[in-house]
Amino acid sequence: MPKEFIVAIELGSTKIVGVAAKKNADGSTSVLAVAKENASACIRKGVVYNIDKTVICLRNVIQKLEQALQTKIARVYVGVGGQGIRCKKNEIIKDYSQETHITQEHIDEMRDMNRAQIYPGLEILDVAVQEYQVDNKSQIDAIGCQCTMLKGNFLNILWRSSFYKNLNKCMEKAGITIAEMYLSPLALAECILTENERRSGCILVDMGAETTTLAVYYKNILRHLVVIPLGGANITKDLTSLKMEEEEAEELKIKYGSAYTEGNEINGSQHINIDKTRTISSSDFISAIEARVTEIIENIKFQVSEFELSDLLGGIILTGGASNMKNIETAFTKILNISKIRTAKFVPKTINSTSADITAKNAMMNTVLALIEKGNMNCAGKEITGSLFGEDETIDATPVDTSASPISTSENTTGRVLTEEEKRRIKEEEERKREEEERRRREEEEQRRREEEERRRREKENSFWGKIKKKAKDFGKQIMDEEE
Repeated sequence: MPKEFIVAIELGSTKIVGVAAKKNADGSTSVLAVAKENASACIRKGVVYNIDKTVICLRNVIQKLEQALQTKIARVYVGVGGQGIRCKKNEIIKDYSQETHITQEHIDEMRDMNRAQIYPGLEILDVAVQEYQVDNKSQIDAIGCQCTMLKGNFLNILWRSSFYKNLNKCMEKAGITIAEMYLSPLALAECILTENERRSGCILVDMGAETTTLAVYYKNILRHLVVIPLGGANITKDLTSLKMEEEEAEELKIKYGSAYTEGNEINGSQHINIDKTRTISSSDFISAIEARVTEIIENIKFQVSEFELSDLLGGIILTGGASNMKNIETAFTKILNISKIRTAKFVPKTINSTSADITAKNAMMNTVLALIEKGNMNCAGKEITGSLFGEDETIDATPVDTSASPISTSENTTGRVLTEEEKRRIKEEEERKREEEERRRREEEEQRRREEEERRRREKENSFWGKIKKKAKDFGKQIMDEEE
C-alpha cells in the first residue's frame, strides 16, 4: 500500500528538528519519526551562518527520518524564524477620478503595488493586510464598496536577504525539495492561539534558546511581529559567570532556577552545590537568573508599547522551551502588570506518538508540530527495501502529487525557497499552461468528432441502401437536366 506522510523541518535557535507524521481520518495525527541535530556550530539565533555544516545537519536529519520510515522523502515543509525577522507598515493609496466600485482586481493591484515596495537588504516573506480605508471609513474587506479613494494598510514581514540566500544554498546543496516554506511564528500562532484570543487581542511569546519571538494579534489580524535576540541560553551563560561550566549551569538552571522569587524567600546564607567540592550563593544564583528574565520581559514591554495591554483581552500566551522555568508566569504578571497569562505546553491537537520528545509536552516541539498541521501534501517518495546483495534498492511507494502544491516542483527541484512574487508568477504560468492544454484538448475532441461524423457519413454512403439512394438521387438529377 502506498505510504502517505508529511515531513516538516524546523530551523530553531540552536538545533534542526525534523518530524514525519500521518494525518488520520478522525482528525488526529500520528507521529512516525523524529530526528534532531545539534546545530549550534552552524546556526545562531535561528539563522544559518555556516552553510556547509548546516547542509550536513540537514542531510543527517533527512537520513534519520528515511531510515525510520524505510521510505525516501520527496519533499519537506520548512519553518524559518529567528533573528532578522521584522515587520514594517506600509500604506498604498489609490485615488479615482470618479466613484468606483471596488472589485477583486482593484485589491490585487493594490497588493501587487505593496509587494513591489523595496527594502534595501531585506526580502518580503509575508504580508498581513491590516485594513482598508474606503474614503473615510475603515473596512476589513473593501470589495463591493463604492469610493473615490482607497487606502490599503499592510504589515510587511521582512527577512534579511543574506539569510534568505544562505537558506536557499543550504537546501539546494542538501538536495531538499521544499513543498512550502512557512514563517514559524505565524504557523505556531495559527495552531496555538484560540479564535477568541486572536479576536479579542493577545500576545504570543515563544521563548526559545537564543531568541524570544512575539506576535501581537487583534481582531484576528497580525499587528506586530518581532524577534528579540535573547532566550534561555542567555540565562545559562550568565550563570557561568559564577565560575561553573555551561553544562553545569544548564543543569542547575533546570533543577533550581526560578524566574521570580519573593524577597522574603531569599536566604543570603544558603548555598547551592555545583559538585561535591564547589558551591555558589543562592542569592547570587537567583539574581543572575532574575536579571536576565527581567531584561527579556522589559524588551517585550518595549516592543508592544504602542498597544494598551489592558485592551488585549486575550492576554499573554507563553510557549517555547524557556517557558518551562518555574514562576515564569508570575514574572510576566509582576513586570507587565497583566493578569491573564497561560502557558501552552502542547499543541491543542490529538497527537499519537511514542517519541519521548513529543510525549514530554514541554513546549519544545510545538513549532514543528504546527508545521505538520499546516502541511497537506504527501511527502513520501520511494520505498527503501534491502536487496539480495545487501544493498538498498528503491521501489515506487507513491507517485508525487504536484497538482496540490502551491509551488511548482518542476520549477523548484533545487529546493530554493521562492518568494511570494515568484510563486505568483509560477502559478500564473501553470494556469496559462492548463488553459492552453484544455483548449488543445477541446480542439482535438472537436476534430475527432468531425472525423467520426465524416467516417459515419462515408460508411452510410458505401452501404447497400446508401448506394441505392445515391443512384436514385443521381438519376433524378439526370432527368431534371434533360427536361431543362
